[in-house]
This record gives sequence, structure tokens and C-alpha cells, in this order.
Amino acid sequence: MAFTGTGKIWMNGSLVDWADAKIHIASHVIHYGSGIFEGARCYSTPRGSACFRLDTHMRRLFDSAKIYRMAPELDLPALTDAVLDTIRANEYRACYIRPIVYRGYQALGVNPFPCPVDTAILLWEWGAYLGQDALEKGVDVRISSWSRAAPNTFPTLAKTSANYANSGLIKMEAVLEGYSEGIALDSFGYLSEGSGQNLFVVRENVLYTPPITAAILPGITRSSVITLARDLGFRVREEMLPREMLYIADEAFFAGTAVEITPIRSVDKIPIGGGRRGPITEGIQRAFFDIINGEAPDRHGWLTYVYPGEPLHAAAAGAQAAQAK
Repeated sequence: MAFTGTGKIWMNGSLVDWADAKIHIASHVIHYGSGIFEGARCYSTPRGSACFRLDTHMRRLFDSAKIYRMAPELDLPALTDAVLDTIRANEYRACYIRPIVYRGYQALGVNPFPCPVDTAILLWEWGAYLGQDALEKGVDVRISSWSRAAPNTFPTLAKTSANYANSGLIKMEAVLEGYSEGIALDSFGYLSEGSGQNLFVVRENVLYTPPITAAILPGITRSSVITLARDLGFRVREEMLPREMLYIADEAFFAGTAVEITPIRSVDKIPIGGGRRGPITEGIQRAFFDIINGEAPDRHGWLTYVYPGEPLHAAAAGAQAAQAK
């Protein structure tokens, strides 16, 4: 992922040029990881640009902020509007969305309270996280030697900068050993999640996924997959899963905002199922992408359109086209 260094970034209520979006080296977040953030996507659909589950992402941002006692200056509706305004200011049709709330510059020391709570929103164009081919062919992963945080150490329900130091260790280890990703176990040895994505296992037409008690981030794409799988008639079970469940799975896949829905073709060099994307993964992928690409009805109300009037204009254009036939 490389940034072009162009466009506008929202910082504490003002839009600034990308090159001017700077913080002081003594900012608390740099030294102590005191930041929480979100990752959401805006998609270009036939009906216009639409953010996927933006309201849920922003609710999770505020949940994370509450856990870390660092409430943003704006309330949830106002900050959500700021996200949409920033997309419009950059004139993006599709982009990745990164709101971040962090402790800024005032004092250096573990105690964060003297430091201001600052907020920024940055955007960039981002395609398939693990590569376009991975969405069809799948990826090779390994079980990481790094575990997720034990209970009562770090709050894994919060999407916080500090937690991603652990993610970086998992990712670097995997990449250096020739894998696309790593899967972490929790502190008790059960399956947890990837470096930045949730995990699903398919066995005999049942979907299994680790529960929030397995030191996972409660993913929004994870929640969407559970809903779509049930819509398609599959049973979904959230339960603690042993490592070897992956080795005997019929299918397995990652789910996350960045990775979207990406099949896993092998774990620790053991092929999963047929060593390729399975039919259940493909069906859930299709249902997911049909919604975010505007090719299926948004029955769950997951899309927030960015530019006013676009859905209405598109609907009117479709009606006119139908009348012309």
C-alpha cells in the first residue's frame, strides 16, 4: 500500500492538505500508542458511491473511545457527517476510510489525561488487500508463534493502535516465511483471528467462527457474513475452536473490511478442502459483493450513499430506461 500524498485530510474540524497533516513528535500517541481508529470502505455502485455499514463502524469507533476514556469532541452523528464531507471534498467515488482519535501533544508520561483528544479522517484508494487473485484462488497462511492478548491485559473489543503492534508481529513473521498471513491463537491455545481479519471455518455445511471471548475484534464484516450465511440457509456457530479444526476444515476464509472475504487455501502447508475456494465461501462472497456493488437489494440497510440524490437519480434513470424499451 503506497500513498500518493494528495487530497484533503480532516483534522479537528478543518480540511488540510495531505502534506500538511502533521502532529508533534511529543504527541502521546507516538510514545504510548494511545489512539483508536476505524477502517471502513466506500464503494462505487451503479446507484452512486456508498459507504458500507458506516454507522456501525462509527459506533465501534465511539465504543473504542469510551473504553480508553478519550471521547472525541464531536458526537457520533457529527463525526459521521464529517466522514461523508471528507469523501465529498476529495471527490472520491470509492475509497478506504480511516477515522482516528488519538492523544495529542501536551505532556509526556504514561498518564494520558493531560493530553488533548484529537481527531482526524484520512482517505485513500485501496483495492484488494491481499491481491485481486486471492479473492478467487485463496491464500496460504500459517499459525503464528505470537498469541493474542490474554483477558484483562488489553481490551480486544477496542480497535486501538496499541493492539496492532501484536498484529504487526504476526504479519511480519508470516511474510518473512513466505505466507500471505498468520493466524493467531488466544492465550489458551484456541483459534483467534488473523493479523487484521476475522476467521471462518466451514465443516459439513456449518460455519464456525471464534467468539468475542477468543480475543478477537468484533468485526463488522464478520457480523455481515453471519447475517448473509443465515440468509442463505446455513447454520453459524460462534464457539471456541481448536487449532486442528482448520486442518480438517472443508473450507476456511478471512473476513474483514480490508480483506473483504478472502478464501484460505492452506494452513501450515496443509491444503484446506480441495486447496481452492469452496462453494460456500464463493456463495457468501457473491452475496457480499452483490450488495456492496449495488447489484442486489440492500435488504439490511447497510449502504450509506455519499452524494445527495444519487440513489434517486439512478432509480429515475432506470425507470426512464425501462420505459424506453
